Amino acid sequence: MNKKLVAVAVAGVLAAPLAAQAQTANVTLYGRLNIDYELVNGKQAPDAAGNQSNPSVSRLSSNSSRLGVRGTESLGGGLNAIFQIESNVSGDTGNSSTSGLASRETFVGLQGAWGTFKMGKFLMPYDDLHPIFGNVPTYTTSILSTADLWSQGTLSKFAGGFDARLGNSLRYDSPVWSGFNFSSQVSLRDSSGFADNVGPSANPANPILGGDNGDHASEVRHAYVFGIAGYYNNGPIQAGLGYERNVKVRNYSVIGGTLNANDWALTATAAYNFGVVRPAIVYERLNYEVPPLLATTGSNMQNLTRNLWGVTATAPVGPGAVYFAWILARDGAGSAPDGSRVGGLTKGENTQSTQWELSYTYPLSKRTQVYAGYVKLQNQQNAAYTFNINAYTINTTCTVSQPTCGSNGKPQGLVLGMIHLF
Repeated sequence: MNKKLVAVAVAGVLAAPLAAQAQTANVTLYGRLNIDYELVNGKQAPDAAGNQSNPSVSRLSSNSSRLGVRGTESLGGGLNAIFQIESNVSGDTGNSSTSGLASRETFVGLQGAWGTFKMGKFLMPYDDLHPIFGNVPTYTTSILSTADLWSQGTLSKFAGGFDARLGNSLRYDSPVWSGFNFSSQVSLRDSSGFADNVGPSANPANPILGGDNGDHASEVRHAYVFGIAGYYNNGPIQAGLGYERNVKVRNYSVIGGTLNANDWALTATAAYNFGVVRPAIVYERLNYEVPPLLATTGSNMQNLTRNLWGVTATAPVGPGAVYFAWILARDGAGSAPDGSRVGGLTKGENTQSTQWELSYTYPLSKRTQVYAGYVKLQNQQNAAYTFNINAYTINTTCTVSQPTCGSNGKPQGLVLGMIHLF
């Protein structure tokens, strides 16, 4: 479509004088609709007799669908002003309160030969590693997302995830030098008038506020998130190395007050395109701080750690592509007490999980494609991982401190979907 919709796009959201001034800008309207049918199941919490049902559920889901407007204005001397306003679209049900204007990547900034600087709400550099090993043909989304185990993507930032879109962010992206570039970002987690104070946590031992943006309590304790990543993309080779650190984002209520947690994640990934197949590998190290048993404000925090390994492969088959993924999240380790948990990661034995995935994507045109796939999370008895996108409720109550609990759920699903880009 003709995307130079300057007067139409701008006049709808700005006053007439501003629209007139924007006539020199290059503005693009864009979007994506990604909707699928899913058949999913996974063990539920046991009943009074200890029996666990495993119901199958049919559902329609919208996967990272969006509508946005972006633009640039030349300021002279090779310098451009840039902006973007992107909103989530609930293509399956119509927009909810979480799908409002600017609910996705939204920013303003400057761009030149020296790189790009922007301010607003967007994903961290750590997330830009995902497409190197992730399911690119289906846009690393739906229950086929490979961030179920990697980065604990199902969690918000305040709950310990490393795949969140963070408000109150400042970011710098370097230019590309012989295939290499890097990005750095900090999220200030301030209140900004509203932010997203989400209220008391469902876990009384972890009463964090602030969601993915921050709140007044977060800014008072000087909480922030920092991330940096480097990428190499040259010919058949792609590689990336990223680090993200959460400083005082989470905290715990303990005897005599609170303890702030400092968490970090490190990922290395690489891929090589042989033409007939593109294999990729990924490694991740997670480190969370948790309080010891019977913690007081004078206690030292202890570490809950996990290693993750994965192998993926993409191969052209006919006009489409087959994608396979095997990702293993090892048992929770570290100095933390057995049974300590952040998200699906639990300290102790029988806490590892394996993600298996197979999908096929078929293009109907340059902008429209259909896909089908199967995914399963093979949780061991005490692991508590679920889908990153379109989570399915499973039993997550079992830990090593409850040996008679039974077992946690093993969510799996079949997917049939369609994507249209515009």
